[in-house]
Amino acid sequence: MKNCKVAVVGATGLVGQSFLSILEERNFPAEFVLFASARSAGKKINWRGEEYTVRELNESSFADEKFDIALFSAGAGTSQKFAPLAAKTGCVVIDNSSYWRMDPEVPLVVPEVNPQDIEKNKGIIANPNCSTIQAVVVLKPLHDKYKIKRIVYSTYQAVSGGGRGAWLDLENGLKGEPPKKLPFPIASNCIPQIDVFTETDYTKEEVKMIEETKKILGDESLKITATCVRVPVFSAHSESVNIEFYDHFELDELVDAIRQQQNVTMFNDTADSAHPYPMAIDAAGKDNVFVGRIRRDFSVESGVNLWVVADNIRKGAALNAIQIAEILVKNFQ
Repeated sequence: MKNCKVAVVGATGLVGQSFLSILEERNFPAEFVLFASARSAGKKINWRGEEYTVRELNESSFADEKFDIALFSAGAGTSQKFAPLAAKTGCVVIDNSSYWRMDPEVPLVVPEVNPQDIEKNKGIIANPNCSTIQAVVVLKPLHDKYKIKRIVYSTYQAVSGGGRGAWLDLENGLKGEPPKKLPFPIASNCIPQIDVFTETDYTKEEVKMIEETKKILGDESLKITATCVRVPVFSAHSESVNIEFYDHFELDELVDAIRQQQNVTMFNDTADSAHPYPMAIDAAGKDNVFVGRIRRDFSVESGVNLWVVADNIRKGAALNAIQIAEILVKNFQ
């Protein structure tokens, strides 16, 4: 355990900074080296009581030094190029980009859902999309118990999911300045587009949610549709999830199945004036997935509506990757 060595790639970005914060909070037992692009190389970071100098990631970074685990959050292009180089040296890469997620040879893992898939890795493990992660944590016990037939996702996603540029677009937009990252103003607005459009007129974000859900739950027969919307919220994604089951369910038993899922917090009492349902402000900065507004969908024979909220940078990215790393460390022992 003490000899574990971890590379943090993209250490100066939003998710990279969250990596560092959570690793310190959880007292992750390892020696660390921080990497970033040439633009950030040489930057000094005070962390865990020490001063770290950020190194530039290059072709020899993993050949020159032995790492057990690498946490990547530096974009798809960086992951495409450098993750295989790291994996060739025996390092296990946990990649937060979209590049490896749908590769059939790469496990796509949410520890509360499919931790067994970690053992199938061949040097790279993919971290799912933030909006997918929070949904499948709640869907897993329901699919196991009732078998899901169809899912309708409607997401309300915070600007932090678009990186620093989108965050600044909201911050500066509230001052009346035009956007620089997003295609339209986000202050006092909702943008029904996240990422680019595909040939089907679904956005890439919507396609990610659809295909990743099937892969993580291990069921290609699932019928799924999605609409993903950027909203003027800084942190935490909110989702309306409509589910149709093959099997009949009792609502109180369904609620109990969700409540028993690990790392879930439930606010589902509309008579509770303090916490009738979860909101972005409840989830921001927290590790758990929050769920509420659980009610039957009377338009189908066996359907339910859920409201799911989580911090997209913590559980939706950095924490999920670190949970995977914690399992790997246990396996190293």
